[in-house]
Amino acid sequence: MTRQPGPPDEATLRAWLAIAVEEARTGLAEGGVPIGAALISAEGEVLGRGHNRRVQDGDPSSHGETDAFRNAGRQRSYRGTTMVTTLSPCWYCTGLIRQFGISRVVVGESTTFTGGHAELEALGVEVIVLEDAECIAMMRGFIADHPDIWNEDIGE
Repeated sequence: MTRQPGPPDEATLRAWLAIAVEEARTGLAEGGVPIGAALISAEGEVLGRGHNRRVQDGDPSSHGETDAFRNAGRQRSYRGTTMVTTLSPCWYCTGLIRQFGISRVVVGESTTFTGGHAELEALGVEVIVLEDAECIAMMRGFIADHPDIWNEDIGE
């Protein structure tokens, strides 16, 4: 996989994460799991954004990252793109990132759930984990209020 030249600055990372957080809040307001994501081009343009829609659509494959990916539409190549997600990607979303050669993953938090981001890093994907307090609080609140939906979401 192609590595990008150095990580974006903190302000850029936070701006990208804010897009994913906004999506997560939308998902929560719709009665779903508050996980949001955005796919960013190598030039910093938002290609697609989305949120976990498993509950709303009754579709077990509609995770935040997959929703953002689908909303980005077909790209000639995904090299140089960044997937920004409020939560460490599960194995399913890790596979999507690997399959399409997404170069960087920005993770809002991995405190409540640690998915496959370490494996992606071992494969050459640049991974930046922010451990954002708002992302952690949103997931902790959701898990406390909806443990059954959360356990279904992570395959428990």
